[in-house]
Amino acid sequence: MKYIASYKKHILQFIKPSRTSRGEIKTHTVYYIFLQHGNKITWSEAAPLIGLSIDAVENIEEKIQQFCLQINEGAHPLQLDLEKFPSIRFAFESALKELENEQQHIVFNTNFIKGSKISINGLVWMDTRDEMLKQAFEKIESGFNCIKFKVGAIDFDEECRMLETVRKKYSSFKIEIRLDANGAFKNDEALHQLKELSRFEIHSIEQPIKQKQIDLMQEICKKSPIAIALDEELIGVNVERDGKKLLQHINPQFIILKPTLLGGFLLSEKWILHATEMNIGWWATSALESNIGLNAIAQWISSLDTNLPQGLGTGSLYSNNIPSPLVVKNGFLFYDVNKLWTNTL
Repeated sequence: MKYIASYKKHILQFIKPSRTSRGEIKTHTVYYIFLQHGNKITWSEAAPLIGLSIDAVENIEEKIQQFCLQINEGAHPLQLDLEKFPSIRFAFESALKELENEQQHIVFNTNFIKGSKISINGLVWMDTRDEMLKQAFEKIESGFNCIKFKVGAIDFDEECRMLETVRKKYSSFKIEIRLDANGAFKNDEALHQLKELSRFEIHSIEQPIKQKQIDLMQEICKKSPIAIALDEELIGVNVERDGKKLLQHINPQFIILKPTLLGGFLLSEKWILHATEMNIGWWATSALESNIGLNAIAQWISSLDTNLPQGLGTGSLYSNNIPSPLVVKNGFLFYDVNKLWTNTL
């Protein structure tokens, strides 16, 4: 029995424009993939990020149409040539995993869908110093004990004063601080900035410099007083061919896994295998997916052995997200078994 595939485009609207060092984001275009096999149908998500995904290209919708046509003509979804389209591969893999279960939106049948919780970080988006402090204190007061700041877009001294304000009120024993520079630090200033930031007892910083500078990143990982986490550095890398060599060369303290941008769960788990062999820590984050993709990633995380806070708190960013049982409360993400999915757009 062959698969039947179709898709629908959806433009997610941010409640408030979100800023990173790469610029401001007001909308995010995603593609919902519907895969039918027999009397079962699944709903998954391809959510490429322009400027970050290797498959965020102008003809992405045309490629989805072509892949759906190939499936409808008899091809197996994971036998398609998807190497250059990781977000589409993520969607098809999610759909196939869901077909293995008897219930729609159940991608990994774990305790998460029965009410167990996943610890997550509270994400503070770039803004003015005062607004970022406001975000941080609201997150802390709502129960988060791990706060992640997006840095690199405002004045560095302002960011330091912001972190100093947080530390005067909350010690590292109470609140863990993570930073995400998204490659914003200049090559010749990065180590100095990391030294300055270390005064605030930072847990880790993601991607301090732009990716594809592996020798400099190796030096930074070796000399930095703050643990370095690779993020963008992994995107577009063939993990089976080059992943282990990359990690051996750079030797970071952590890696960040975004299944949508890395090509799905199986490839993400290969990164985890390499990292574990080298005693490199890891956690996963969403990549601004709607609740469809976020749900799949959360269920995947719940199937793995990890206790670190994950980056899965992006579900409340959109005004037109898909209503779901996913709930964030007291610094945890959980699946409210008393809530229902709204399976319409």
